[in-house]
Amino acid sequence: MSLKILWRLHQPLKRTQACGFALRTLNRLNSVPANRLNCTTLASSASTLNLLKDGRNRHTSLHNHRCFLPRGVCQRPHFEMLTPFNLKSKTWSLQMRLQSTTTANKSVLKQGGMLGKRTFKGPRTKQPSRTNQPSLEEDMMQCIAYATADQYHLPTLCHDLIAHGFIEIKEFPRDASNVLVMGTENAAKPYDSGTIFIFREGSVVFWNVEEKTVKTVMRILEQHEIQPYEVALVHWENEEINYTVGESNSKLHRGIFLFNEELDYDQVVLEKFAFSNALSLSVKLAIWEVSLDNFVESIQSIPEMLKSGQRVKLSRAEVMQKIGELFSLRHCINLSSDLLITPDFYWDREDLEQLYDKTCQFLNINRRVKVVNEKLQHCTELTDLMRNHFSEKHSLRLEWMIVVLITIEVMFELARVIF
Repeated sequence: MSLKILWRLHQPLKRTQACGFALRTLNRLNSVPANRLNCTTLASSASTLNLLKDGRNRHTSLHNHRCFLPRGVCQRPHFEMLTPFNLKSKTWSLQMRLQSTTTANKSVLKQGGMLGKRTFKGPRTKQPSRTNQPSLEEDMMQCIAYATADQYHLPTLCHDLIAHGFIEIKEFPRDASNVLVMGTENAAKPYDSGTIFIFREGSVVFWNVEEKTVKTVMRILEQHEIQPYEVALVHWENEEINYTVGESNSKLHRGIFLFNEELDYDQVVLEKFAFSNALSLSVKLAIWEVSLDNFVESIQSIPEMLKSGQRVKLSRAEVMQKIGELFSLRHCINLSSDLLITPDFYWDREDLEQLYDKTCQFLNINRRVKVVNEKLQHCTELTDLMRNHFSEKHSLRLEWMIVVLITIEVMFELARVIF
């Protein structure tokens, strides 16, 4: 009897010692870096976890045995044997768990974000060019172009600008009738005078004009616009290029306009007009590209519906409206603008034509027009498909109506013959 009592007293002490050893082993495991874990460390940690688990199991089993055994009878608890196979399998399981956790944490950190934080996508449209521009040097000046509306009413706009203190530059060729050239005394830098080119097609180009004056002109333009664009889109889809005055010939070099300081004022204005003409086409094309992207988004669900066999949720009037929007956009790009051909103004001015062509090439206008026309062609094919579908559906309805009318007439004839 005394031996049994001594054995019972020895078991809690043994479990306490095992738990203390297990906790010390786990603390040592946590202090070891993940890349220095080896099989021996993992094996010791696995055996430690077995000791903790077996200790809890033994305590539960002893309690259960005490509940069901008769008084005065003590049963020796059953200890699970830690075989080499069990040790190997549990060690491998713990190693794979640690490896998966480490891999997951590395993948999150590799993506450049913290846990629990969401990374935002960039804007869909192109980034404004001013964010990529380096800081202006002392002798560098700025040229910026906007497209604010489909058209401007130039006669009333000219009177309004003159009333606000701007000066009209009248020494300009008459064959450039689609542009209004204005001068201002509020230049951003003293190396060149401030000049503004306002094109009838709804674009404006500022040369060395201070920011306050630019905002004033933009507010005046709002009163003479025909079908204006959104303000956010106007300030997003712009073009900015730096320019300077030097001793070399006028040219576009590494994204910077260079003007010859020995030229007279009239010739400099003509060269600025050539550069401004290309910039105005670029910003107008950017606005049309956004309009085309919006149109593509509005019809992108139609091919998926046709593919899955679903019914297209568009009426005949809506399809005709989409066709009208598409042809209006094609007319603006290919017919009412100078995107496909060189303007007549440059036919007898080869030096200005070279500046115009170089700027168009720098702004990738020809390639962008080609891409836009390919998208327009695909959209035209899709809208033609929808129109043919509705036409066939309407023709089928008319045929069924004719069949029903013939059937009714035959029934009336049979009824008259019978009766």
